[in-house]
Amino acid sequence: MAISLTDAAANRVRTFIDNRGKGLGLRLGVKTTGCSGLAYVLEFVDELEEGDTVFEHEDVKVIVDAKSLVYLDGTQLDFVKNGLNEGFEFTNPNQKDECGCGESFTV
Repeated sequence: MAISLTDAAANRVRTFIDNRGKGLGLRLGVKTTGCSGLAYVLEFVDELEEGDTVFEHEDVKVIVDAKSLVYLDGTQLDFVKNGLNEGFEFTNPNQKDECGCGESFTV
């Protein structure tokens, strides 16, 4: 099982943690929501929880809980800028479909 980050995503996460002044890494997870069923969740992690799996890219840690890892295995996290818009993008090989607004997905 693996989660990967592009260099752009790793740099962005590192900048967020540096600006925050603390943090072990970034938690990537899923929650039940939206019209398609699941949505990605990103949040800072200060302490590991039981069952967490840690993936690392260039000293940046991505932490995933056991429940979410089933849905996220093989996912690549990228950070992209398109004109005035910027944000994280997920390439998830488990994703079968997403809702029209792009806020939720199914596996």
